Amino acid sequence: MQRQEFLQQLWLDYIHQHPELGALRLWPLDSTPEYLALLTLNHGSFAADTLIPPLLHFGYRAVDHYAMADRGLLVTLLAAPDDGAWLVLGELQLGTLTRQPRDYLETLVSQSPIEDRQGQNLLTRGRPWPMPDWDGYERLRKAHPLAAWLSIMGPRMHHVGFDCERLGTDLVSLDQQIQQAGLTGSADRHHGVFPVSPLLNYRFYPTCSQRLPFAGGDEHRISLGGLALVQKCLPSNLERSAELLLPQHTRCEIV
Repeated sequence: MQRQEFLQQLWLDYIHQHPELGALRLWPLDSTPEYLALLTLNHGSFAADTLIPPLLHFGYRAVDHYAMADRGLLVTLLAAPDDGAWLVLGELQLGTLTRQPRDYLETLVSQSPIEDRQGQNLLTRGRPWPMPDWDGYERLRKAHPLAAWLSIMGPRMHHVGFDCERLGTDLVSLDQQIQQAGLTGSADRHHGVFPVSPLLNYRFYPTCSQRLPFAGGDEHRISLGGLALVQKCLPSNLERSAELLLPQHTRCEIV
């Protein structure tokens, strides 16, 4: 698999999950996202240590690591080899969950077929383990929303972020257009997967909830991800917005 094939599979899966975002026509279709937010968990073949080497093979470069103890997340920022989208890979640390929800999620993940734990495209295959039942999902949601999200989605892209400056407009104007299209944004910097640096203006738009069938046969409506807009507070800053995305106090060295 080559990098462009990997990105195409990521994008097609994302649009399949969020058709309302695929229908937006607020910027050119060939506009390049600023970053892609990916989410996984530190368990077996799905751990970041296993997923990152193929990304390096695609030409990405790990430039920073971040630790968010309050969210149980380790985040690796990977720079694209060109002017393309950077990757923000968040890894949920299962040890931060209490015993019952942790055991439940680990049991689900352990049921993944062996063939779905191998290869370079583990982030583009969707959920490789069985769907949880509703009670199990609710226990995970109360323990940690990202654990619940992973239980029904698997390792994959959670949301895409666009830089308003690269789109040739400003956040206020684009926010108005997106709201007119039916999506309601939030300026809460803790609304998405990870906290966002005060060096960026930020909006996160959750996608419309979808009806999903759970293991017990019942169906429930769940919001599966979203879209983010960022804009540098200081336009003269020469760094990419992706480089400024995460708060400085969360930066760490992985040894």
